[in-house]
Amino acid sequence: MARTRLFIYSAAHFAVDFSCALLLLGRIRPGPGDALLCLLLYNFCAFALQMPVGLLADRLDKNHAVAALGCGACALAWLIPGLGGAVCAGVGNALFHVGGGLDTLNRSASRCGALGIFVSPGALGIFLGGLLAGGGAATSALAAGGVLLAGGLIFRLCRASGNAPVSLALSGRSAAPAALICLALVVVLRSYLGLAAQFPWKAGYAVPLVAALVLGKALGGLLADRFGLRRTAAVSLGTAALLFLLADVPAAGIAGVFLFNMTMPLTLWGAAGLLPGAKGFAFGLLTFGLFLGFLPVFLGISLPLAGKYLYALGALVSLPPLLFGLGRVKP
Repeated sequence: MARTRLFIYSAAHFAVDFSCALLLLGRIRPGPGDALLCLLLYNFCAFALQMPVGLLADRLDKNHAVAALGCGACALAWLIPGLGGAVCAGVGNALFHVGGGLDTLNRSASRCGALGIFVSPGALGIFLGGLLAGGGAATSALAAGGVLLAGGLIFRLCRASGNAPVSLALSGRSAAPAALICLALVVVLRSYLGLAAQFPWKAGYAVPLVAALVLGKALGGLLADRFGLRRTAAVSLGTAALLFLLADVPAAGIAGVFLFNMTMPLTLWGAAGLLPGAKGFAFGLLTFGLFLGFLPVFLGISLPLAGKYLYALGALVSLPPLLFGLGRVKP
């Protein structure tokens, strides 16, 4: 049943992100000057809103219902025009990710392999949703129907929750508050670099890049379970930094993206370990980091350093706070 539950949540993650990307990039037709506002509102609702939603889900202890409600909201968004549709899709995305992520965390125990598998299909859903954004009514119906089906399966087959009594008390070794901040900063950096990445060969290698994103997130958790979180983080980010320096070569850049994204499930697992009585809030805290990383790109703020040197530096700068944060989580 555990594998079935993980498969359902992972497939639902793909369906939710596919539907939201397709809706936002293809169906919604905002008025003049509203396109950027539409994008901002969606990202705020989808990522920043996960903090309060996560705390609410921690208290409700109905993770499957929260995730299923999110799927329903994503389907409902197809019936709401303009900015309202973007907000509804964003709220649905937040609800699903918190409910599904919290349920997966509860069943991960001391391992983060399942968490990596859960988060990995989202990148594929976003990519295909953007690719098919010009599709017709049949594509839209498939997206809306897919999230409804996913929500129904979650509500029917994923009923058990098992949240701990809600507490915002940090658990871990000394300097746990600083450790949580460090993990959040790593997510901000990863979000910014992922959105700002502009490899000169990017357009011709979109499929391998997406595959690197998906496989990196999935394998990161599995390898961490096998070799340890800090060792996996050190090898993946250190090697990624070296490969990014060679990113003029597509194979090196793609390999760097693969290794760089291996840290995603590690940060989520670490934050949940530091906040065992509020794992949903911990999940939302890190997704708020995703929103913060989105803002500089959205506002057009650029750094003096660019290209492969920026990505290499980002990987290196991410390593010390990640190792510090993971090292303060109770084993």
